[in-house]
Amino acid sequence: MATMTQSTNSVCDISGIAVGHAHDAAMGSGVTVLLPDAPAVAAVDIRGGAPGTRETDAISGRGIVEHVHGLVLSGGSAFGLSAASAVQQFLAQQGRGFEIAGLHVPIVPQAILFDLLVGDRATSQDPMQYFELAKAACQNAGADKAECGNWGAGFGATTANLRGGLGTASYRLHCGRTIAAIVAVNALGSVTMGKTAHFWAHPLERSNEFGGLSAPNAWNAEEDATSDLKGAHDDRDVPINTTIGAVVTDAALGQQSCQRIAAMAHTGLARAIHPVHTPLDGDTIFAMATGTQPAPSSAHDLARLGAAGADCMSRAVARAIYSAAPTPAGWDAPPSYAERYGHGD
Repeated sequence: MATMTQSTNSVCDISGIAVGHAHDAAMGSGVTVLLPDAPAVAAVDIRGGAPGTRETDAISGRGIVEHVHGLVLSGGSAFGLSAASAVQQFLAQQGRGFEIAGLHVPIVPQAILFDLLVGDRATSQDPMQYFELAKAACQNAGADKAECGNWGAGFGATTANLRGGLGTASYRLHCGRTIAAIVAVNALGSVTMGKTAHFWAHPLERSNEFGGLSAPNAWNAEEDATSDLKGAHDDRDVPINTTIGAVVTDAALGQQSCQRIAAMAHTGLARAIHPVHTPLDGDTIFAMATGTQPAPSSAHDLARLGAAGADCMSRAVARAIYSAAPTPAGWDAPPSYAERYGHGD
């Protein structure tokens, strides 16, 4: 069972959520899973022009399914969609899932990102590789997997100018509810401002969690506005991007409220990545509510929760890039933040 002990500034601060990661360094890809102890209400909001998803229709609000038994974030593009099958198998073996005539059918939505060009292209195009990675992620899942950097789905991620990664952040509201974000950043755009080391998300930073640089003294917005694109001088219209993530709260929410939280969380991406939601991104955000804390008492109360979730998403994006490990030798990928700018510590 997943339990929360003390603040980790991560999705693990939501009681009842286990997180697991697995990656393969040769493939240059990985899988991250979120497993609630009990079925959780969930919804999804997709803004990118080239998404890759599974089971998102099930939580679209147009059917009878409101609860999920797991969520998956994965590399591997369409090949990575096999990861959710492994999570389904893992949960079904434990008797967890949507019960139908004595059977248990786990509902496990998933989103993928494109990272097929950084590692070994032969193994990264084998769906069974992602199935096995997802099994490993389920087996090591726990309430202490609060990593930022190149873990799981963020292992092979890149951005316009820096190595990408996996990030997470949390916030406890005065009402006692907690909300958190987890995100794999593989954006077409940039998370830092032009050619500077400063993050677009700097106004939202807490406790110097991504370097404490604040705003730059000066930068040329006109010059940098058109250069913050991965492959800025490459005319190939290939969907090689996508930022995928989830906002998780312990508040008791219905599916409509969850969908509003997911929609608001996209403003967190917009404040942390420039540009975002492009034709070549598959930007997708899930929202999940465990329901162990009281529901928001009004629309204003829900708005405060959603605003906090959007802030967490921005912070998680910046933490992912700031925490990235050095780019492996031989990769066709930009350097990490530390390699280019250092950490100043």
